[in-house]
Amino acid sequence: MKDSVAEEHLYLAFSHQYRDSIFPLHTSISLFLLSYCDCKLFKVFLVPTGEDVGDQCVTKNLAGDLEVHLISRCQLPVVVQSCSLPAVVVKDDKFCRAGLSVVLRHIIQKTFEADPSKKDVLELLGFKKTCLKACAEVSQWTRLCEISIPLAVERFLTASPEHCQAIPPDILLLERKLGEPVRVHNDDKIRRQKLQQQKASAKAAVPVLDKEATDESKPGEVREHPPSSLELSVAFSKLLAQEAPDAINREAPHIRRAKTSDLPLLDHVFAEGLYFTVADLVLLPCIHQFLVSSRKQGKNLVNLPLISSWYRRVQEVPGVKKAAGKCNMELLQLPELTSAPEEQLQDSSSVPDELEEDNEDGHFIGGPRPTMTKLMENGIEAKFSPHPCPSWTLDWTSLPSAVSPGEGKMSRDRALRKQQQLNNLVAAVTKLAKPGDVIVDFCSGGGHVGIVLAYMMPSCQVVLIENKELSLIRAKDRSDELGLNNIWFIQANLDYFNGTFNIGVALHACGVATDMVIEHCLRARAAFVISPCCYGFIQNTVKFKYPRSHQFKEILSYKEHMILCRFADQTAIQLPPERRLIGKQCMGLVDLDRAWAAEEHNYSVQVISMEPESCSPKNNMFVGIPT
Repeated sequence: MKDSVAEEHLYLAFSHQYRDSIFPLHTSISLFLLSYCDCKLFKVFLVPTGEDVGDQCVTKNLAGDLEVHLISRCQLPVVVQSCSLPAVVVKDDKFCRAGLSVVLRHIIQKTFEADPSKKDVLELLGFKKTCLKACAEVSQWTRLCEISIPLAVERFLTASPEHCQAIPPDILLLERKLGEPVRVHNDDKIRRQKLQQQKASAKAAVPVLDKEATDESKPGEVREHPPSSLELSVAFSKLLAQEAPDAINREAPHIRRAKTSDLPLLDHVFAEGLYFTVADLVLLPCIHQFLVSSRKQGKNLVNLPLISSWYRRVQEVPGVKKAAGKCNMELLQLPELTSAPEEQLQDSSSVPDELEEDNEDGHFIGGPRPTMTKLMENGIEAKFSPHPCPSWTLDWTSLPSAVSPGEGKMSRDRALRKQQQLNNLVAAVTKLAKPGDVIVDFCSGGGHVGIVLAYMMPSCQVVLIENKELSLIRAKDRSDELGLNNIWFIQANLDYFNGTFNIGVALHACGVATDMVIEHCLRARAAFVISPCCYGFIQNTVKFKYPRSHQFKEILSYKEHMILCRFADQTAIQLPPERRLIGKQCMGLVDLDRAWAAEEHNYSVQVISMEPESCSPKNNMFVGIPT
């Protein structure tokens, strides 16, 4: 096992303890993962959300061998005070990781780095290590696991008996997702194996049953039940580091020739498909509490056969029962359930619209001219304000190399264009900022904007917020090289940052991220300087509906607005000039809608073209000031 380089502190919120869990559930989930990984690399602090929480009452029923400490919110490191918990920070450092998914993924990675023999822990991150990596603001699955299910269970547990008769819609949504076909890497091969198994079973049902009965009695079997399908064989052979049986690996010629469309679909074994991941460890403490409460209330779980099967199956995973024991979770032994007749099932229409992905207009046919003409007939055209300082530029030759975006693997031409983009944003921020201001660089990437601002404005505090860990680490390395003391780094989704600030900045915030940044700035009554990007990725989400402004909503449908967004991406230099011009006009209209939406919140907003326009195909820039 490798020696720990630096002590890391894990901060968890604590509101109350109920049965065998600590609330909020994000805290129970974090402690459960620490127990499952047998990880003692972090110094754990509980941060009470209320008053008069005694030390003894908090610690007596926690994970047996885990030492925890109480700390008040005001004692938290300043960078952590700007974030929702859970959060992790290296002691006395300015790099913070916040939010459940980010923190859990970090615990898994640090556990494996400290002990590379724990490959099963690393496997929790899934194929290509992407499990719960997509941020909850844009990924319906991450949102369901990280936010919706924990909140739904917490509300269910605290509701009065007359208000908790129905199964929460988010639980029903999980049940439905567990019934969807599984798509995994190399699933074509596994589906062919399943077809071969089905044909063999149909041909010789009795021998197959006899073989399963024989398998059931094998000594040393980890599972309580033998696999009843190929999916179970594949899933548990991976968990137990075993090879799938040879008979399964060989395909008959007629199986190899079968069309993909004729192959059977794969069923869920675990939450994300065939393989056990951190998503299962997130859901288990939540679903456990829901099931315990439902049983105490005498509820029939006939509506949830897939969740019940999943709950039993997760208990068979090596290490889960041991971790549950450490956390004093008394896992239930549920009976086998079969799907109820349709008339008995709770109506799936009780899943509200906001839990569904809004893709009713997923296919857009036709060009943007009818939509642009419709707006023009109502007096709406793309408007661009004059650039306040078109010739302003930083003296890049006099700046340290670590300040320049050319530092790294960027080509000379691209570095020049990035410098030109930064000239525009830094000029606008310079006009707005005053000593003592907090400037937040949202979606900061490698810190091109934030590092320049921190270097040029030493009297301001600069905060970089980015979801991608490696990008933020590169930014911190550059900052350390420059010796900057006025800069913080927060790896988190935007929703987990709740600090106060004066100016929000974002260079090429992708799709809906631009609207998320604007919303953060409106909430903080902060000025903003934002350059949007990837208009084609804009779509309705749980939080954002398009068009944004009242004026546009009165004229355009969602589909018409999406047509503008798709064509706003048609600005690449290799396209014909006329097409680029239409793309620029569509960009202007989409951003005019955003500007007018912000002005409804008492802001003055200008949409400006960056200078020179050749610095980027996405060369629009908002400057918004609260009035």
